[in-house]
Amino acid sequence: MVLKTKLTEALGIKYPIIQGGMHYVGYAELAAAVSNAGGLGIITALTVAQPPKGKEALREEIQKCKKLTDKPFGVNITLLPVGVPPDYEGIIEVIIQEKVKIVETAGRNPDAVIKKLKENGIFVIHKCVAVRHAQTAVRMGADFISMDGFDCGGHPGEEDVGNWVLLAQAAQELKVPFVASGGSATGAQLAAALAMGAEGLNMGTRFMATVEAPIHPKIKEALVKAKVTDTTHIFRSLKNTERVYKNPTALKVQEIEKEKPGDFMAIAPLVKGENYRVSFQETGDAETSVWSCGQSIGLIKDVPTCKELCERLVAEAEDIIKTRLMSKL
Repeated sequence: MVLKTKLTEALGIKYPIIQGGMHYVGYAELAAAVSNAGGLGIITALTVAQPPKGKEALREEIQKCKKLTDKPFGVNITLLPVGVPPDYEGIIEVIIQEKVKIVETAGRNPDAVIKKLKENGIFVIHKCVAVRHAQTAVRMGADFISMDGFDCGGHPGEEDVGNWVLLAQAAQELKVPFVASGGSATGAQLAAALAMGAEGLNMGTRFMATVEAPIHPKIKEALVKAKVTDTTHIFRSLKNTERVYKNPTALKVQEIEKEKPGDFMAIAPLVKGENYRVSFQETGDAETSVWSCGQSIGLIKDVPTCKELCERLVAEAEDIIKTRLMSKL
């Protein structure tokens, strides 16, 4: 049995699994490994297109990915408030010039970005945390939706709706296909997502704990050791909530937010991206920066290759569908 969904058919991939965009994780090595494993790997544009090279660094990463895989892969463009506004026009220009066929968009006000991508024949998967946002993205031209529940790492929005309800609502109200995103790490969840009307899974945190993920082994070790309760939220007072690993730095940020709500400069030294990068790429210190991860950390028990992970998830999902579910009829 092979899982065939609207996602696999639309993108020409073997398995209905997407590796979503992730800061300081979504480089060519991981994207290519996921694509070679049968899923859809994604390069994170905002991580790569940094000074001094900017958009040309993204071009180099895309070209590197092309050398590592002949399978479909995509690029993530996230539209969220940051200290230094990214060169979105340059990023989109490079994506078009390099003939990237799939883009995952996420964040606020994606209209201009989606319009430009669709004008150039690019398949757009828009990730969002509310069905009404998804419906807006569809009107803008999005081909597929990634419904991101409150369980997710990164930015879950301000409405706190988990996937158990969000996916059911999406199945009732959306007119285009969607995948389940947030808090996913097992084949049982893939089977459940399909049962609830989704066409596959988008996973981020689970792919961080793979052999090919280009992050420090100690971060992977922290993920394997973590419990489902080892995440927390910051930026609540800024209305830009982010789910992060629960460590002393994140707790300090929460403490300052209580004292000085809405004052980003008061927490800026603790949350700057360079701290994140150093933890992931240099020291492996999971305690001295704030870094995104979902509640799925409590479901991670090992560090497999991307191929092993994708095959395991799909085999488990297929077994549940064929054996456990069929036995109930």
